[in-house]
This record gives sequence, C-alpha cells and structure tokens, in this order.
Amino acid sequence: MAEPFILINCKAFAEGMGNRGQLIAEAAETVMEESGVQIGMAPVYTEIHPISHHFRIPVFAQHIDGVAPGPFTGHVTAAAVRHAGAVGTLINHSERRLTLAGIEAGVKAARAAHLETVVCTNNDPTTAAAAALEPDYVAIEPPELIGSGISVCKADPEIIRRSVEAARRVNPKVKVLTGAGIQTGDCVRIALELGTSGVLLASSVVKAEDPAKVLRDLVSLVTVTRREG
Repeated sequence: MAEPFILINCKAFAEGMGNRGQLIAEAAETVMEESGVQIGMAPVYTEIHPISHHFRIPVFAQHIDGVAPGPFTGHVTAAAVRHAGAVGTLINHSERRLTLAGIEAGVKAARAAHLETVVCTNNDPTTAAAAALEPDYVAIEPPELIGSGISVCKADPEIIRRSVEAARRVNPKVKVLTGAGIQTGDCVRIALELGTSGVLLASSVVKAEDPAKVLRDLVSLVTVTRREG
C-alpha cells in the first residue's frame, strides 16, 4: 500500500453491510481520489466480493485461518479471500486473538496467497514479536482504548513511539499502523509524526452519519502537509 494508509475495519457492525457498506466504500473511493491518501476497507467476508469489484479501493479480510485449502470445514483460507477480491488481511485483531503459532501460520498462508498482512498487537513487546514474523504491517492498538472514543495518539503517544522503535529494531522493513479511538485529522497527523505509516480505525467512520465527511477530516492535515512540502 502507498503511504499514508488508512484502513477502515467494518467489524461486524450492521452499518458496514449491504447498501450502507457500499456507501462507506464509495466515500472511501471518493476521498482517496480527492486527496491521494490510500484508503482501504476490511468488510465482513460476504461483502469482500461486491466491494472489491465495484470500488477502486484496497479490500482486506478481517481474519484468515492459517490453513491451506483442504478439509477444514468452517475455516476461512487466504486463497478464498484472495479469490473473492481481497488484497490483504488483518491477523490477530484484539477481537480475534491468536496464539503466536497461529499468527505465524496466518502470515505464511497470506504470503502464499499474495495477500498483504496487518498483524495487530497490543503493546511494544508484542509488536516486536510480530515484526519478527515479517508481515507487511504491524498495527498497535491498546485494547482498553478500542471503541472508547479516546484516541491512542493523545492518550498514550509513547506506546506508538516505542512500538515503532521496537518493530524496526527487529525488522527495518516492516511498516507500523496505529489504532484505537482514531477520530480526526489531528489523530492521523500525530500518528504520522510518531513514525507510523497510517492508521487502523472502525466506528468513527463506520457508524458516522456522513462517512465521507469524517474521511475528509481524517486526511485534511495530511493533504495540507503534502501541499506545503
């Protein structure tokens, strides 16, 4: 993904499905084209195909199981979401935690299917361990701030700084995202200044009455910075 990268996780919110989900995808596509900021979306599995085929935004799965195609009833394979149109996947989100072995298996399965990987972590030691598995991104999200309306960028900026440093000591190539309570352009600005490549967010966009308005605010300071540079 180009930088900066904003990834919208729709979780299993009703507002992220059907016509409403497509409204969010349309808003993401519009604001991405206006601003030049890469905006992706991680919808529920059943929305991956329609969104990836009707909108020019990168679509991620919310989770994959680290198994190859085969006799694994009920599992979601990397190959399946790739076939549906996804270009990447979240792994180990705080609402879908895995063991270290499960994370490693997921990263390997995603790599084999040519999917980009975002491994979610909750502190800087975990971020370092995740970075050693060579995903494309690690995403630091303190779980106590997820859905709280309190931005990690303002409540605990040091965890972002430490996580960026920890990840790059282990793997200089890995990119870092941050999430939890991201709501405004100021949050995005702070995240980028702390060394991240973007943000992972959910309810501030998915539950917004006007997703395009929120997205324009999120990219507003990034756009200004680019113009001044």
